[in-house]
Amino acid sequence: MLSKIIKQADIDHFTKWFERAEKIVIVSHVSPDGDAIGSSLGLWHFLCSQDKTANVIVPNAFPDFLKWMPGSKDILLYDKYKEFADQLLAEADVICCLDFNAIHRIDAMGDAVLASPARKILIDHHLDPEPFCQIIISHPEISSTSELVFRLICRMGYFNEITKEGAECIYTGMMTDTGGFTYNSNNREIYFIISELLSKGIDKDAIYRKVFNTYSESRLRLMGYVLSQMRVYTDCNAALISLTKKEQRRFNYVRGDSEGFVNIPLSIKNVVFSCFLREDTEKPMIKISLRSVGTFPCNQVAAEFFNGGGHLNASGGEFYGTLEEAREVFEAAIRQYKPLLTAAQP
Repeated sequence: MLSKIIKQADIDHFTKWFERAEKIVIVSHVSPDGDAIGSSLGLWHFLCSQDKTANVIVPNAFPDFLKWMPGSKDILLYDKYKEFADQLLAEADVICCLDFNAIHRIDAMGDAVLASPARKILIDHHLDPEPFCQIIISHPEISSTSELVFRLICRMGYFNEITKEGAECIYTGMMTDTGGFTYNSNNREIYFIISELLSKGIDKDAIYRKVFNTYSESRLRLMGYVLSQMRVYTDCNAALISLTKKEQRRFNYVRGDSEGFVNIPLSIKNVVFSCFLREDTEKPMIKISLRSVGTFPCNQVAAEFFNGGGHLNASGGEFYGTLEEAREVFEAAIRQYKPLLTAAQP
């Protein structure tokens, strides 16, 4: 049995909306990851099984290694089909906002979401949600938004209506947002949920292969290059990797090619904090990815130094400046946090 994390009042409130709604739109954050796509498609499959007119809209493209997921071809990219997407948002009865806690996280789509007369629900697991929805289901202690979607569907009484395809999407979101269940995944209820998803006929081993073992040759060569340039700060138990736009062009970079790179330095003995700096190809900024193990709070570093946030062991942010300047900020951060870094238990 699962504990009843979500408030019953929120379950009842959304159930009323769901029963009355005909047109439901699901939106998620810019540069969608596995949890964004997994939770969105997991909910989409459920809504479609209940004869709802449902659409998933994301701000921009998502990685190729997620395009095997059932329903991914039906996802609408806002930056390519803005006019049609705006119409869907304006005509929606309900908008489900998944895996983001602030309206700026959906980029240019934010204005259309706010302007829509639709009822809005937020389902998310990040800290400090903004109050732009009437229903806010926010649980930072939960592994992923996909897990919350599963819990919501079950609490509404529709577990039997979860299809194999929907289960595959939910599992993918849970798996990717925990690094293959290697962090933020010690709650035993996660494994009860996995058991229930397996009962739907999913092949979790095949899902792992599709997500993690279907990269290109150039991605593997890029990984080797990035690691060859890695900086290790042994006195602070930290490591840094980076990637410029020029280097991305050299290795024929496509969206998602650097997925998981930030985790690799954590395999070094005594390294408890890893940072990945990547020059964004669409905006004049540096994308910051942070990972830690044990007790070190990388989300505090993200918030204090990189205008970001996230979870204890997985977070990110943005930096407007040069890559070298971002590196200097990171080095200042680890000097400030050196006592915690050297005391952290891996």
